[in-house]
Amino acid sequence: MAVRTFKATTSTLRGTRLEDRSMLEKDGGPKNLTIAKRQKSGRNSQGRITVRHRGGGAKRRIRIVDFKRDKFGVKAKVLGLYYDPNRSAHLALLQYADGDRRYIIAPKGIGVGDSVVSGEKVDVLVGNAMMVKNIPSGTIVHCIENRVGKGATFGRSAGQEIVVQGIDPTGKYVQIKLSSGEIRLVPAEAMATIGQVGNEERLNVKLGKAGRKRNLGWRPVVRGMAMHAVEHPHGGGEGKGVIGTAKDIWGHRIGTRTRRNKRTERLIIKTRRTRTRPFAKK
Repeated sequence: MAVRTFKATTSTLRGTRLEDRSMLEKDGGPKNLTIAKRQKSGRNSQGRITVRHRGGGAKRRIRIVDFKRDKFGVKAKVLGLYYDPNRSAHLALLQYADGDRRYIIAPKGIGVGDSVVSGEKVDVLVGNAMMVKNIPSGTIVHCIENRVGKGATFGRSAGQEIVVQGIDPTGKYVQIKLSSGEIRLVPAEAMATIGQVGNEERLNVKLGKAGRKRNLGWRPVVRGMAMHAVEHPHGGGEGKGVIGTAKDIWGHRIGTRTRRNKRTERLIIKTRRTRTRPFAKK
C-alpha cells in the first residue's frame, strides 16, 4: 500500500500524505453485508461521554466482517478489496464455492482472484485460517482469537503482525508475540489467519488539515490549563498557573495503569511495558 503525495501549491499540501486507494473497488460493496451505524458521539448506553473528542463526521455504515472464519473446508475466491471507514485495515470480499459472500480483514499480498480456505489444518498460505496449534513456529499471523469461537481479538488493525512462538508444554496453549512486544498465551484451538494485515503504510499518512480530522468524526482537543477548575485538574488559577503533577481529566497521574483484568493476567508472560531499573544507591 503506497501513500499519495501532492504538488506543493499550498503550504498544507506540501506536508499532506494520504492513502492511495487506487487498487480498491469503487463501489460500496454488497449492501446486505452492511448495517446502519447510529451516531453516538462517544456516549455509552447511559448517555455519558466515555470517549472524549468524538462527534460529527461523515455518515457511515458498519461492514459485517467474518472474524471467526468458521466455514471449514470450503474454498473461497477474492472478489475485490474494499475500503472500510470504521477501521484502519482494508477488507477483502470472499465468495465461497456455495455462493456465500463474506468480508475478512485483507492481509498483505492478497489480490483479486486468489483462493483462501479455513480449517483445522490447512496449507500455510496468506489468507488461510486454521487453529494456531497447527501453525509452525516463527510464522507471522493476524486475527487471533483469545477465546475459542469468540472471533478475532488480536492483530486486526493495519500493518499488525503476530509471531507464533510455539506450543506450551501442557498442550493447551500456544505462545505468541504481539507487535507491542507483549508475549502471551492463547488457546491452542483458537483460530488465526496467516500473514500480516495489509495497508501497512498507513502510519505515514498525514491528514494535512483539521477538516479531514473532523470528517473522520474527531472534534478538537482543548488544553486542561485553558479550562475551569471544575472541568480539569489543570484548570483555574490566576494568570498562567502552574500544573505541578500532570494529571488527566479524571485526576489520575499521567502514566497510571488502570487495567483491572485478573482473569487474563495469568496468560501474559511478558508485558509490553519495559520495567525500568531502579536507581542504584551510592
